[in-house]
Amino acid sequence: MGATVFDLRPGVGIGPFSIGMPICDAFAQIEQQPNIYDVVHVKYHDEDPLKLDIVISFPDHGFHLRFDPWSQRLRLVEIYDVKRLQMRYATSTIGGSTLATFVAVYALFGPTFPGIYDKQRGVYSLFYPGLSFQFPIPNQYTDCCHDGEAALPLEFPDGTTPVTCRVSIYDNSSDKKVGVGKLMDRASVPPLPPGSLYMEEVHVKLGKELYFTVGGQHMPFGASPQDVWTDLGRPCGIHPKQVDQMVIHSASDPRPQTTLCGDYFYNYFTRGMDILFDGETHRAKKFVLHTNYPGHADFNSYIKCNFVISVGESEAEANRGGNKITPRTNWEQVKEILGECGPAAIQTQGSTSNPFGSTYVYGYQNVAFEVMKNGHIATITLFQS
Repeated sequence: MGATVFDLRPGVGIGPFSIGMPICDAFAQIEQQPNIYDVVHVKYHDEDPLKLDIVISFPDHGFHLRFDPWSQRLRLVEIYDVKRLQMRYATSTIGGSTLATFVAVYALFGPTFPGIYDKQRGVYSLFYPGLSFQFPIPNQYTDCCHDGEAALPLEFPDGTTPVTCRVSIYDNSSDKKVGVGKLMDRASVPPLPPGSLYMEEVHVKLGKELYFTVGGQHMPFGASPQDVWTDLGRPCGIHPKQVDQMVIHSASDPRPQTTLCGDYFYNYFTRGMDILFDGETHRAKKFVLHTNYPGHADFNSYIKCNFVISVGESEAEANRGGNKITPRTNWEQVKEILGECGPAAIQTQGSTSNPFGSTYVYGYQNVAFEVMKNGHIATITLFQS
């Protein structure tokens, strides 16, 4: 671990981690280098996964990655223990065994405007485009910082200079200064490139079709595998369907349940969905859309599907904001839109493969919701009644 040096890229990222990258890409980088990232912690708000960042922390290296909880893209890199992480910038190194003092930072990154002194925290922040350094100021030397600023390069009367306690790396396209406290909230993810399919809105007409807003494809029930390949490309995986536990929601299907029902899935992990084909007719009969919330057994198996389900008899009614179901919509809000549906039809028991506990499936006409214990939707299954 000590020999690892991470490239510091202001406004871009550190090592293989880049601002704006999806969380699945970050996990892929971690899995590719298990010897470097042998201790990894994932933190999130269990009760409300949209309330706080999803954080991937590397305690052995003293830094963590903050992902926006909605888009699940990297918005901020925080190095909280600079002594644990050796960084390379241009041809020089800083951090680790090389003390990241104020004078050393100033010499390496060049002149900049005076920073901001947070009197309440006793921290002075120095800013560069997409990069900031925080320095603790001892109480006896707070007079060195006047009106929130300080002389550069900062040295104390005894000839010493403060040592960096935290480094922040963030997108600099908005020209915001990101630091500690409330300044941390200013970090945002950069815009996606034009035509990106990541978090593409998928509009759902219950019982009829899916519409992909970026590519413009219409995917109806009854589509053939050839239709799906043509519109969505090669699937990431294909596997046979086990016994169909959701047959209770398809009264028109008279076939007996068996271990293998003959149906098969096309898995589109990068689009956050599965498509189930009938094993006899080879026509699409179900679509499963994944929200990719942490705390679910399938977390990080799929990218979040950014679906929009409009509910209503008329187009005007369906287009009302309060009649739309998206990955943000929790179970209580779904019931307000669709009405009560009675007890759960299926209970998924927790196991060693699913340490997060049970989930519950509730069915309505043409749609079923898998609900996590915190009330958020894990998956939505679309079918024709």
